[in-house]
Amino acid sequence: MAFDLYWQFPANPEQMDNLALLYKEWRAAITCLLPTKVLLLTSSVYFSPDFFLSIVPRSYPVAVMAETLDWINANCFDYGWWNTSETRLHTALYDPEKNMSTSFGLEAWIREGMPAKKVVLGMPFYARTWKLKDSEEHGVGAPAVNTGPEKGGRGEMGYNTIVRFNEENNATVVHDEERVAVYSYAGKSWLGYDDEWSVRKKVEYGMKMGLGGYFFWALGFDYNWTLSQTAWSAWEY
Repeated sequence: MAFDLYWQFPANPEQMDNLALLYKEWRAAITCLLPTKVLLLTSSVYFSPDFFLSIVPRSYPVAVMAETLDWINANCFDYGWWNTSETRLHTALYDPEKNMSTSFGLEAWIREGMPAKKVVLGMPFYARTWKLKDSEEHGVGAPAVNTGPEKGGRGEMGYNTIVRFNEENNATVVHDEERVAVYSYAGKSWLGYDDEWSVRKKVEYGMKMGLGGYFFWALGFDYNWTLSQTAWSAWEY
């Protein structure tokens, strides 16, 4: 049995202090009430221990987390999705220009004191989408005018829908070797996501770093278990 705390996200240093107290009290209560049973305590967290992109500086209580939690689930996605003026790779493993990447976040967690085996890599089963300003400009960072192509949402598209979209629209699929992320485009529609290739690369990275494992958000978005099976076969159990 396990409990996962997902506070998205503590908004200031005071709330981070309260989070540290909660972790301590949580672990103490479990130890006291269930001394003979195993109850895993985990927490879903920001991709980095520091909210360096925020106007309110704050950091997770890593030392307390390393002591009280069995592991953390790092949400390594949604990098820059809020900017509708240019396309972004919201799942990039690496970023040669900025620190908005999976590798930066996970290595920061480990550097701050979280044991690698207690860090779990999170990957998305959905795309962040944009509507291009000009269909002839379709690279990473291309000018955009809004989210797209689906209407009425936040520019999200599940992998099961991505596969159909690419096939039905004869989309061009690009594997960005430098960033280890994928995007596709058709007309003025632009999608950034993970596929079998990038999932395998990330799992291999996770094993090399000695991480505790991986998770996905969310399994219901997969296409015939394609990405799930890719990750399973790539991880050396």
